[in-house]
Amino acid sequence: MWKWEAEEKPKAVIVIVHSAYEHHRRYAWLIEKLRSSNCHIVMGDLPGHGELKKGNRPHDESFDLYKDYIKQAHQVAKTYDLPIFLLGHGLGATLLVKVLRKLDMEYAGIILTSPWLQLKKMPSKWTNALAKLSVPQKINHDIHLNELTRNYEVFRQFAEDPTYRTTVTNDWYKEMQALMKSVVQSVESIVNAPVLLMTGERDIITDTKITANWFRRQELSEYQFKEWKNCFHDLYQEPEREEIFAYSDSFINNVLRSIGYIV
Repeated sequence: MWKWEAEEKPKAVIVIVHSAYEHHRRYAWLIEKLRSSNCHIVMGDLPGHGELKKGNRPHDESFDLYKDYIKQAHQVAKTYDLPIFLLGHGLGATLLVKVLRKLDMEYAGIILTSPWLQLKKMPSKWTNALAKLSVPQKINHDIHLNELTRNYEVFRQFAEDPTYRTTVTNDWYKEMQALMKSVVQSVESIVNAPVLLMTGERDIITDTKITANWFRRQELSEYQFKEWKNCFHDLYQEPEREEIFAYSDSFINNVLRSIGYIV
């Protein structure tokens, strides 16, 4: 777990949970933008990801480890005695939704970007069939970086990243599918806290219509939904990311004002 602190008086602390296959270094730009907006940041690599990934092994870590990671990150954030915002992207957003239904955690607001509720980008039909077998198998989810963002500079920076690997076991893949299904089909609303949910119009990884329909069913008194025109899946990597960040920062400031913080 790492911490990045604002240089001036902080207004909040942000816990970031990244998506499947990636790692915290892909969030360097966002971390610096949040620091410049007087936020502390708590983030690490999900178990089995980034610097914690062991060689070329497929992802086979238990999803319970991901949930424990979120709890640990939240505990670190609480030590600052500041309003806490939880920011989850992709699978990380889905994990946040699941954990927040199970645990009593203190936070001021939630930002979800491109949550994995139903995938459009699936493994091949052959590997998808292998996922249903009880015999251990490797599956390549085969999500390429140029499918995540239109930003060539970001693509060039991470094109040769050895820690970005999309190979998983069939047990991991089945657990991921079960997680998405449990979130989408739950009749219980997510916790009634301020929520900002954003998707990309040209996201080919997830079905954003399913995401929008799910969000409308939540019983929330303060929420925002934004679909960014022309954008791919990784919103904070896109060419429009300055505008996307400004939108997110405005949400954070509005929530802080509503709970009596002077921004």
